[in-house]
Amino acid sequence: MGYEFSIDDVDFLRSLRGEKALRAVAEFALTPDSLLKEMPRLRAEYGDYAAALVDTVRTRRKAAGKLLGADHLLASDVALQQATASPVAAHRAADIAARRPGAVVHDVTCSIGSELMALTATPAIAGVIGSDIDPVRLAMADHNLRRSGSRAPWLLARADALAPASTADVVIADPARRNARGRTFKLDELDPPLLDLMAAYAGRELVVKCAPGLDYRLLRDRFGFGGQVQVVSLDGGVREACLWADVTRPSQRATVLNSDGSGYEVTSYDPDDIDDPSIGEWIVDPDGAVVRAGLVRHYAHRHGLRQLDPQIAYLTGPVVPAGERGFRVIDRLGVSEKVLRSALAAHDCGSLEILVRGLDVDPDRLRKRLKLSGSKPLALIMTRIGRSGTAFLCEPGVRG
Repeated sequence: MGYEFSIDDVDFLRSLRGEKALRAVAEFALTPDSLLKEMPRLRAEYGDYAAALVDTVRTRRKAAGKLLGADHLLASDVALQQATASPVAAHRAADIAARRPGAVVHDVTCSIGSELMALTATPAIAGVIGSDIDPVRLAMADHNLRRSGSRAPWLLARADALAPASTADVVIADPARRNARGRTFKLDELDPPLLDLMAAYAGRELVVKCAPGLDYRLLRDRFGFGGQVQVVSLDGGVREACLWADVTRPSQRATVLNSDGSGYEVTSYDPDDIDDPSIGEWIVDPDGAVVRAGLVRHYAHRHGLRQLDPQIAYLTGPVVPAGERGFRVIDRLGVSEKVLRSALAAHDCGSLEILVRGLDVDPDRLRKRLKLSGSKPLALIMTRIGRSGTAFLCEPGVRG
């Protein structure tokens, strides 16, 4: 679970001596093997603070590709895992500012302040409040905000997320998704429980960050959630499902972000009429946010694509949309291993990327059984069309 920081640790790390120590420790390798030799030396130099120094430096290295200002960050490893990536937090802050310019925003589960840093950096947000039940994470958030160069005024307070402590215009919450058994997707096992959180802020403008595997259909059908479900991906990986309780009618939104600043959105308000299923020159695998948000047809309409099958998320057409990954079809095959092995040998296949949707196939196990011996890289897309399993042998994937 990583090192458990104390308030004393955080006070030391924020001091001049602590900052100097962090710079010195950053020169060490701090790998699992090297620590066997490095840790006795660090304990001799820094005593009981050695573990906090090591964990902080290692966490900063992990945060470099996730959070802005990672070089000055204070965070535990667990808190970093739970923190919202900077591009995602910045997009949400801009979204809130566009909906409610001049708003005061309260993050009621602020942890180390990753969301607060994005909010305070957004000019149209008038003020920011952060609260958390954990005093150690609040102390870390205070440090991180002071080092982030925030624009908007901010305030931190210790408070229970289920006991509303402000009259802020917008409330943000991020229930913890881990318990003693590990990661959980059950609504009542989140901390605080999702339904309790939504009840506590009923009638308020509430934004709740949830795991991307959230069963939002259950939330709608059984518990009557009538807002917007936004599924967000970053650099091709789905990061979260965000619930916007203030949206006046049920809707879906897929937000596709990239670290270079590019991206797009698809919503259930967009048209979704497309031509009948067919097989085109290219097969396109839509971004996971589009798939999980149930907006494949809406995305296909935008780019003039069709589905291979009405129940399958693979799309097809004459071109690959800009920035998306597509596979040029070489051959259509059956899914028996004998047929696949023969076709791959005939095409001199030496390495194979296997994508599967709608079939019970383990790509890694199948690849081993195919016994590739050629020289060319190829891709195999296995799916279901109607009731039949179908495989498409393709050129390696390319970006449009």
